[in-house]
Amino acid sequence: MSDTFYGSDYEALEAFDPDIAGVLLSELGRLRGGLQLIASENFSSPAVLTALGSTLSNKYAEGYPGRRYYGGCSEVDKAETLAIERCKALFDADHANVQAHSGASANQAVYGAFLTPGETILAMSLPHGGHLTHGTKMSFSGKWFDAVHYGVDKDTEDIDYDEVERLAKEHRPKVILAGGSAIPRLIDFARFRAICDEVGAIFWVDAAHFIGLVAGKAIPSPVPFADVVSFTTHKVLRGPRSGAIVCREEHASAIDRAVFPMMQGGPQMHTIAAKAVNFKECATTGYQAYAAQVIANANVLATALGEYGIRPTTGGTDTHLSLHDLQSVLVTGVEAEARCDAAGITLNKNAIPFDPQKPNIASGIRVGTPCVTTQGMGADEMRTIARLIATAATKGDADPDHPVSKEVRAEVTDLVARFPAYPR
Repeated sequence: MSDTFYGSDYEALEAFDPDIAGVLLSELGRLRGGLQLIASENFSSPAVLTALGSTLSNKYAEGYPGRRYYGGCSEVDKAETLAIERCKALFDADHANVQAHSGASANQAVYGAFLTPGETILAMSLPHGGHLTHGTKMSFSGKWFDAVHYGVDKDTEDIDYDEVERLAKEHRPKVILAGGSAIPRLIDFARFRAICDEVGAIFWVDAAHFIGLVAGKAIPSPVPFADVVSFTTHKVLRGPRSGAIVCREEHASAIDRAVFPMMQGGPQMHTIAAKAVNFKECATTGYQAYAAQVIANANVLATALGEYGIRPTTGGTDTHLSLHDLQSVLVTGVEAEARCDAAGITLNKNAIPFDPQKPNIASGIRVGTPCVTTQGMGADEMRTIARLIATAATKGDADPDHPVSKEVRAEVTDLVARFPAYPR
């Protein structure tokens, strides 16, 4: 092996494998050349990416710091200990496990810690904003466990807490789960805690989407209320693609055993080091300002889209994302996604509550502001983005050469040139 491969060396990669080097470069060009509005994405810092591309990737380290099954773990133990302590401090948590490879694997570990196959969980339904791992039939969670689902109120389109309480009393679930992938409003953790206490259930919060706002002290934390909180590190949090879990001290041993050895083997030590870097970033006042701006931008974007007839469900948002109903503009979610993509705007189709369309068509779109806020955009840019989305979705075409697509894409190019992702 050439010495040039020891380290992050793009030129060496380009010489050895121009195909993959080209993909890396073209993806950077895609990020720089368009608007990234996927609510579950963000731009990790160069410091996080440096840790991800480090030699810690080489180390096999089954177990936990000071209790490994392999030798030579003295340095990776330092990285994981830093990640654990920073995570606990960031969220004021009793215990943290930072080994989960993803949000889904973190969730799998929570199931393993508290449930046996066939036991009952109460969670939010996927069509109303939940997540695949919250008991849907195509997921392990729905195949292995008895999942009962609550939804949203038809008038408010927010969580129907009365239904949660009714179902909890009827089914007496072992675990009650709050959180999801398309919930614009704050969750009433105190109400969930009271319901759990009434029926003797474990209270689990899947905070994957909003945990970065908690880290930035922009919204209330679920940690004081929940028995366990699982989350991803790559959304608003702006870390590497991975997961983590925090919990009360009484559940620490069960969570650790469920992550390893129950659900996975050796941890990804380079990713854990990147999480440590990320947690340090999130403890800064600059990150707190960022989290607040994410919410402010989401509010402006949601309101402005509504003014173009693209109605925000629940009437708006308290978080980083908004979910929009396209029915009044006579466009489906899949059409809007394709038309926006042709114009250089990346967002996703999404089912809305009580959606008459199939999920692969959908009547809505979901938009998020983590990426554009990282780029430094503010309220004026959000209003511009709303106009561009509305124009592309209602007047454009999936063909990039369509006149409207080209016109919108030109404005997008100008906008992102003023607020570049990963400035050179």
